[in-house]
Amino acid sequence: MVALPTTYATPSSTTLEQQIGNTPLLAFRRITAHLPETIRVYAKAEWTNPGGSVKDRAALNIIREAERSGKLTHDKILLDSTSGNTGIAYAMIGAAKGYRVKLCLPANASPERIAILRAYGADLVLTDPLEGSDGAILAARELVSADPHRYYYADQYSNPANWQAHYHTTAPEIWLQTGGKVTHFVAGLGTSGTVMGTGKRLREFNPQIQVISLQPDSPFHGVEGWKHMPTAIRPAIYNPTLPDADLPISTERSYDMARRLAREEGYLVGISAAAAMVGALQVAEQVAAQGESGVIVTLFPDNAYKYLSESFWTVI
Repeated sequence: MVALPTTYATPSSTTLEQQIGNTPLLAFRRITAHLPETIRVYAKAEWTNPGGSVKDRAALNIIREAERSGKLTHDKILLDSTSGNTGIAYAMIGAAKGYRVKLCLPANASPERIAILRAYGADLVLTDPLEGSDGAILAARELVSADPHRYYYADQYSNPANWQAHYHTTAPEIWLQTGGKVTHFVAGLGTSGTVMGTGKRLREFNPQIQVISLQPDSPFHGVEGWKHMPTAIRPAIYNPTLPDADLPISTERSYDMARRLAREEGYLVGISAAAAMVGALQVAEQVAAQGESGVIVTLFPDNAYKYLSESFWTVI
């Protein structure tokens, strides 16, 4: 019989907020096998945040800044438009802090996202799917315009706390995780907060780091959460001069990459994550063609659990 210890270590505890950030950096084997050894590709696994996506970072900082300024109080409803992930983060943090949350999102958001939002108790306004995220933005603006004292309008597309979240967390994590060796940062454009904040801070660590933004190659696309900037309502926080380059990414290649990441690497990722990998590989191949070395880092916004109802997974 094994003797039990007479004393036990006190279990450590963490709050919901403390679980946000410090996400792991993923490496690849088969998908990057064609690249020379002088080039490495990595991706931040943002689904390890408690709300399951990168948007936990921005939502937490937006709420914290609103609390500090006095704009968000418990007698107001937190209102914003979302394609899903930021809304989930608002709803999760709002539940933990006791805030009511109302969200406008396209009616064609994945059933999984809508179910999660309802599970957290968020009040949903489903907007015309043909109008995409822009329709949700307009609906939120109408609500706050009609009753401005009832809501705290988080406005993630214009709120500097969005990009500042990545400036203060995502970029320093990448710098430390690569030992300061990152040469390229590649990420998709939705609100643009990830690219703006991470890119700005990485440039301060090393002005030679290249920042590459990605966006859909067409106004009509299936990369949920991304914006085709030429035809969309441009986020106020978006600065098109910050990236060194901007690459168009096709929906079809993104779907194919999602299947490849699952079946060749064991990473079951969301559509925007797959699209980010398409862009990161394109950058890595360009660097290889120039005979240079590089450490290319991208970001996987979420995993595939909110998209498993999509039909493209069944393609052989």
